[in-house]
Amino acid sequence: MNIANKTQAGYAEGVVSIITNSLLFILKLWAGITTGSVALMADAWHTMSDSFSSLVVMIAVRLSARRADKDHPFGHGRWEQIASLFVAFLLAVVAYEFLKDSIVQIIDGERVHFGTFGIVATSISIVVKEALARYAFRLARQSDSSVLKADGWHHRTDALSSVVILIGILFGSWLPWIDGALGCLVAMMLFYAAWEIAGEVINKLLGEKPDEYLTSRIVEAARDAYDGDLHFHHFHIHNYVTHREVTFHIRLDSQLSIDQAHQIASRIEQIVQEKFDIEATIHVEPLLKQGNS
Repeated sequence: MNIANKTQAGYAEGVVSIITNSLLFILKLWAGITTGSVALMADAWHTMSDSFSSLVVMIAVRLSARRADKDHPFGHGRWEQIASLFVAFLLAVVAYEFLKDSIVQIIDGERVHFGTFGIVATSISIVVKEALARYAFRLARQSDSSVLKADGWHHRTDALSSVVILIGILFGSWLPWIDGALGCLVAMMLFYAAWEIAGEVINKLLGEKPDEYLTSRIVEAARDAYDGDLHFHHFHIHNYVTHREVTFHIRLDSQLSIDQAHQIASRIEQIVQEKFDIEATIHVEPLLKQGNS
């Protein structure tokens, strides 16, 4: 998917998410206020936080689509990863508030009567939020967008928290402390989602080990450029989201001229660019014959 289509995908997911989550927020907050359930009200604010994260998605895809310039020669694609970190931080803040309110609920020991309204609101939320999550994940796969994937996890954790709350509704009449306990469980789920999102993005920003399948495909394609003895090593891949670069070393016959080695390296760089849309930089080394120092 090119940058223009990637931007459109981010806008589409953002608009659908903001409208849907705003409606769900009103429904769940109303249910929470009516029943007095801290878990339902916490879940409602979790849903509203999804709207904020989707707004961040829309801003991030807009910024990341900007072309490379003098000050940013590798483009602006890492705005997506910065936005993903913001979404993770937002999840962690929401989780902290849930945990704090839930502990107070457990200490107070107040029984919550959810009623039919709570069951209906929670059931609707589960179905709608899982649908939003699948929509975001599908667009993330098509566009290879980390921020859309993070937003998808935001939707899914909301769906899962609603599942947990629905279980609590069904057993609340026997267990008076269940509402506060479920609020704590929802908070833990949100903390975990924030940790997963942040961890994945941080690994990419720090630099990851090259994917072995990708490097093997690059080697296979590059061998078409030269029939002689050719050895590859020292692969490094630099991912700028909208732009990727690979650097690696090749060993060639030491009897080749500098011009011949340059032509082979240039041809391999061209193949990598055409087949994988990755800009390659190759360091050429002499292939020493056995017995040579």
